[in-house]
Amino acid sequence: MRDESVQFLEKLVNTPSPSGHEARGQRVWLDYVSPFADETFSDAYGNTVAVLNKGGSPRLMLAAHADEISMVVNYINKQGYIYVRKMGGIDPAITKAQRVVIHSKGGPVKGVVGNVAPHLTKSDSDRKLPKMEDLFIDIGVDSRKEAERLIRVGDPITLSDSFDILRGDLAVARAFDNRVGTFAVAEALRQLSEERKKLQAEVLAVSNIMEEVGLLGARQIAYTLKPDVALVVDVTHATDYPTVSQQQHGDVRLGKGPTITHGGCNHPDVVARLEAVAKTQKIKLQHEASSNNTGTDTDVIFWTRGGIPSALISLPNRYMHSPVEVVSLKDLVQIPQLMTAFARSLKQGEEFKVKI
Repeated sequence: MRDESVQFLEKLVNTPSPSGHEARGQRVWLDYVSPFADETFSDAYGNTVAVLNKGGSPRLMLAAHADEISMVVNYINKQGYIYVRKMGGIDPAITKAQRVVIHSKGGPVKGVVGNVAPHLTKSDSDRKLPKMEDLFIDIGVDSRKEAERLIRVGDPITLSDSFDILRGDLAVARAFDNRVGTFAVAEALRQLSEERKKLQAEVLAVSNIMEEVGLLGARQIAYTLKPDVALVVDVTHATDYPTVSQQQHGDVRLGKGPTITHGGCNHPDVVARLEAVAKTQKIKLQHEASSNNTGTDTDVIFWTRGGIPSALISLPNRYMHSPVEVVSLKDLVQIPQLMTAFARSLKQGEEFKVKI
């Protein structure tokens, strides 16, 4: 991966982007993609779009969500301890004893999620798995009044962990889900801009909001843009570490390439085209099966308006929804390559329709 791209990924991942408060991260994304686009814009709630080859056909949307799982200030007690609600799939058990940042109107406020020492519990049976309402944050104040000078109910909260290289091409961060997706979309746009003369399709690169709390932004922007075909990028569960059942969750490994998903909202002809262009580009793919849904923005994009032919491309991710998500950068760089090859393969006015 080129140095500039790694620097962009690190900045994107480290910039807090809690659900419903994505503006700072969206600004980082827009600043990066703007030189490669014919135009950029954002909508009322902060979905951001970069357009390349405007007026081309078909209209191809490349989409990924910008938000990360987080918490929000819910209550402040008399002693100034802060109780929280979750935004997205936060696991209370691994959130205890973590450093956090509360993003207040006055700026970031540091805190820690309190954890009772084992010495102070009566027995092992007292150490039950916590619920969200059990978690409290200590920001180093003595009263509610003092706390309210710094923060207020409704302020979002993120964990403090940042991007780092674990070893070789393996990287670790708190929120690869799904900054790796918006990174891949941005990189695809950059690569396509370098060979735009070969491009017949109009490309709509999208960084959308509030996936973690209900796939909300994707519904908004897909309805607005009305693309002819959509590729969605998200993370998927790597299953190559202890205690994970491959019989139940499939065989997905870091370093073996991105995955594509079969079934459900994944249009069979779009998936087949992805497989074909991957073969020409010598990109190794892993495969996943979908039954009812994918749990990603693909689930809502595909039924927007009269139905948008869509497919999901995923990056294997160990320890998802934790402060220590681990991905392979070697896998990641193949996703923009796959999307650019797909975009180049589209012919003027091409449609994807299931043959009956």
